[in-house]
Amino acid sequence: MKKSDFYYDLPEELIAQTPIEPRTSSRLLVLDKVTGNIEHKVFTDLLQYLNPGDCLILNDTRVLPARLFGTKIDTGAIVEFVLLKQISGNRWEAIAGPGKKAKPGNKFKFSYELSAEVIDVLDGGNRLIEFSYEGNFYEILDRVGQMPLPPYITEKLKDKERYQTVYSKELGSAAAPTAGLHFTKEFLKLIEAAGIKVGYVTLHVGLGTFRPVKVEEITDHKMHSEFYHIPQVTADIINETKKQGRRVICVGTTSCRTLESAAANGEISECSDNTSIFIYPGYKFKCMDALITNFHLPESTLIMLVSAFAGYDNTINAYKQAVSKKYRFFSFGDAMFIS
Repeated sequence: MKKSDFYYDLPEELIAQTPIEPRTSSRLLVLDKVTGNIEHKVFTDLLQYLNPGDCLILNDTRVLPARLFGTKIDTGAIVEFVLLKQISGNRWEAIAGPGKKAKPGNKFKFSYELSAEVIDVLDGGNRLIEFSYEGNFYEILDRVGQMPLPPYITEKLKDKERYQTVYSKELGSAAAPTAGLHFTKEFLKLIEAAGIKVGYVTLHVGLGTFRPVKVEEITDHKMHSEFYHIPQVTADIINETKKQGRRVICVGTTSCRTLESAAANGEISECSDNTSIFIYPGYKFKCMDALITNFHLPESTLIMLVSAFAGYDNTINAYKQAVSKKYRFFSFGDAMFIS
């Protein structure tokens, strides 16, 4: 298939700039992937579509406040860094802009307690930087850093926690697993009280999530790599759900990519690995039975994943309906439930 097959026209005013309150009040488009039937609901109506014995799998990664503005020590120039992943010790891979002001050997000050030096320019133009600091690095980052909101969000976020899920725990993402932003702790308790099991995996989301597909033939696209972990307790929940003939419901494409990566050898077991799995139409799902997800960018790998699960025609039709009914799109937008 071609990249252009996944294009749809989206008016700019439908890109959600701020999170909705409360979290559970977003809209929910419900898509039956067998019949193509669509219903328009609100997120709390999700309970109507979950059955006792089903399990929800959520990604408990926590977003680093990974956007830093450094002052170049020799010239005073301001350079923006976005941390992508820890390489080793105090060394991190980061995006730097403007790149011409962040060459190997250049040093930057972020606060009185945090500085860094550019060590190398990596393939693709990212920088390897090494931090120097006094105290706890993550506590400093929480004070100095900003949330690395996607470029299509131009409004300033008033509360950092609104770009975190309420169950976020494992620090390491450069972006939020946004399908999980619709849940509150109270709503999760209602779900469990209804006999639905809840399990957690970790996949640290990289900014490659937002990297556009540049090649027309989608099979030529090279996916980014992300770290994931599945604990044994979650593996047990998934395997038991499957044995009982119930559904494994992934909250977000990151949970989906985690399970599908780990299910390559059949039954799920505790594991940690890196995945660069690319799911597009023609893929045969091994673990996921239903998906909760947001509305994704045109021509993105994420809408390709949704199309692989829901069917291409169903997906494009659902997106057209969502546009016509003025759903809110992308990270702070509304949700879909596909089963």
